[in-house]
Amino acid sequence: MQVIKLRDNVVFGNGQLVLIAGPCMAETLEVCMETGAFLKDLTSRLGIGYVFKASYDKANRTSGSSRRGPGLEAGLAMLSEVKAKLDVPVITDVHESAEVARVAEVADMLQIPAFLCRQTDLLTACGATGKPVNIKKGQFMAPEDMRGAVEKVRSAGSSPVLLTERGSSFGYHNLVVDFRSFPVMKGFDVPVVFDATHSVQLPGGLGNASGGNREYVRPLARAAAAVGIDALFTEVHPRPAEAWSDGANSLDFASAEQVIREVKAIYDLVRGDA
Repeated sequence: MQVIKLRDNVVFGNGQLVLIAGPCMAETLEVCMETGAFLKDLTSRLGIGYVFKASYDKANRTSGSSRRGPGLEAGLAMLSEVKAKLDVPVITDVHESAEVARVAEVADMLQIPAFLCRQTDLLTACGATGKPVNIKKGQFMAPEDMRGAVEKVRSAGSSPVLLTERGSSFGYHNLVVDFRSFPVMKGFDVPVVFDATHSVQLPGGLGNASGGNREYVRPLARAAAAVGIDALFTEVHPRPAEAWSDGANSLDFASAEQVIREVKAIYDLVRGDA
């Protein structure tokens, strides 16, 4: 498997668990700093690598009137400050090919949203940067079909690739996780990530917004760790009820610590066999 090193203490695919986490949206610098500081302290104590995640733009909200985020420049300014003050690598979504080069100036990793995992121009633009690219598996994609997305990124340059499982559409307003996807996608010589919080999302479930079943984050995350993952992805917010995006499936600090501790324990138990 390809090993992806961001820093000495943040390495994907070498037997070290990595956490990718933060508020779904870069709402304010205060929320980003509060969340990032908590997660950096927690992962330092647990011996887990950490990458801060927040989106500067949520371009696929259910309603056109929903908050999308601070936008490209203001959002990148927030991410730059988090990166500098907390001394952590950062990752963010990219929706448009024209924004890739600018985002790559700040982000240590680029993320392809699930709905865009087949967008050739976006994938190749990210691949041309040389930065690691985390591709979220589309809710409509079979895991074996993600090989094409990986090859598109690789064809454009030297960018290493990660693949993230975030559930598959199961009827209307519901997602399920097929745990066979992890060994299938590992077969493409890439580290695999489990997005535990988006996997319990109920897309459009609230009519004008997505809902979520937060209570299932913990069992699904534990199961994914047992099957074999290289990184855990979670949305974490100090006050999920006030979150501007995906509050229904985001974890508060206490729940996040419980989930991350348990995933680390299971990961350590099975990593030699996964």
